[in-house]
This record gives sequence, C-alpha cells and structure tokens, in this order.
Amino acid sequence: MARKRVLITVTTYPLPSRSYDELVCTAGMLENGEWIRIYPVPLSFLIDLKDAGKVKNVKYTWIEIDLNRRGDDFRPESHSPVNYDFRDIVIGDRIGTQGNWMLRKDVCLNRVYTNKNQLLEDSKAPQNVSLATFKPANILSFEVEEDTREWKEEWAEIRKQTSLFDTVKPIETLIPKLPYKFYYRFTDDAGVVSKLMIEDWEIGALFWNCLRTANGDEGIALRKVRQQYEDNFIKNKDIYLFLGTTKEWHRRRATNPFVIIGVFYPKIELQGQLF
Repeated sequence: MARKRVLITVTTYPLPSRSYDELVCTAGMLENGEWIRIYPVPLSFLIDLKDAGKVKNVKYTWIEIDLNRRGDDFRPESHSPVNYDFRDIVIGDRIGTQGNWMLRKDVCLNRVYTNKNQLLEDSKAPQNVSLATFKPANILSFEVEEDTREWKEEWAEIRKQTSLFDTVKPIETLIPKLPYKFYYRFTDDAGVVSKLMIEDWEIGALFWNCLRTANGDEGIALRKVRQQYEDNFIKNKDIYLFLGTTKEWHRRRATNPFVIIGVFYPKIELQGQLF
C-alpha cells in the first residue's frame, strides 16, 4: 500500500462491455510525470447522482489516496484504491489553464511519444506500456460514425457484480448510450497513419449538451461537436493525445490496442505569442 498524489487527467465514457471494474478508465499523472490508472472508481466520484447524472469536473484536480498495485493486471500503471468507497481520498487544488496550460504542461508532457512503432514496441513485454501521451505530426481529420443506440445487456451483469455503481436510478439511465463514435485520423513523425476512437467522457458530454441546446436535432449537435474537435482544435490548438489500452485487447496483443482516452489542447504558440 502506498499513498499517492495523482493529477486526474482522464475519465473515459463508460462502456458496459468491459469488466465492471474497468467500466470507466480513470487515470492521471504522478508528481514525477508517470502515468497511473485507478480502478474501480465509485460512480459518485465521477457524476452527480442527484442531478440526472451530470458529469463532475474532476479533470486536472489533484487527489491523494491510498492505492495498491493490481496483481491481476499485467499493465504496470494499474492500481486499485485500498478503500473502494474512496473514504480516504483528499481532494486538492484544480490546475487551471493560466499561461496557456503552463502548469498542466509541467506535469503532463514529461514523456511524449511521437512515433507509433516505438509506442507499440514499448507496449510489449517486458515494459507493457498501456498509458501514454502522444504528439501527432499532423491530424488529418475528425470522423464520425453511427453506432447502436441501446446499451447491451452487460449492464445487468455489471450491477450484479458490485455495489460501486449502485444508484437510485439505473446506471444506463444516468449515462445514456452515445449513438455515434468519434475518431481522429492522424500521422506520426514517420508519416504512419492511425485512426483511433476518442473515448473521452468530455466528447460524450459535449454531444449531449449540444443535443439539448439543439432541441434534439442530432445533425446540429454533430456539427457543433465537429466545430470543436475539427474547426477549433485542429486549426487553433497544439494537440496532444492521451492514449490507453484495455486489458482485454492489450493481453491479446492486438495490432494496436490503444484508443484516445483524452485530448490535451493548449493554444498554438508561435514566436512566443499565443494565437
């Protein structure tokens, strides 16, 4: 057991097809810039159970908590809370965006991959890297694909396995199924093209917020999401991608077990000026 100070940088949109304790990938950085994954995490830490499942703004918040290295997970970054109800958690300050994300950069950009093959090589044994910050050479496109509109039956099985996600309302009601999948297509420093799904909870929350303001018009909502992740981010932001693996696909040694679990987007800086 060790007391850890962690800057939360990642919360992914829930996927019930995963085992219950990986329902939401919650990860962050230690003070030395190393990645760490924490699961399981109580749903009450991530959403407001009294306010229709509103997502809490926990990103870039320092926490202190007792953690154990997970013996059932070969990925070195994976840890579990000693107390699954987070009774010992201390929530600290939230790092803002002052100075074009200067303090966030100090913690989050200590080791940055720029080459896909190098990352995939490091994801193999014995290193088994499963969390990484990646700097694309060029983001080619933001892509949207239709998906199924209803959750699978795994929710029922998940509820049977644990009380971590017990709520007054069914979890599938609090967290609606996203009817679309979102992707970035990008190149690395060798020109190798990748297309990875964006599983950040932030993009899911953006879609639902845009849908509400568009009075249920999905076309308008998708255009607003595209305006953010394509028109704004690609054109105006210095984008880094937080990448992570799922235990299942990493264990199977998939060709590329990584997905995008977060987007880091300070403004582009040119000659010391911010634009």
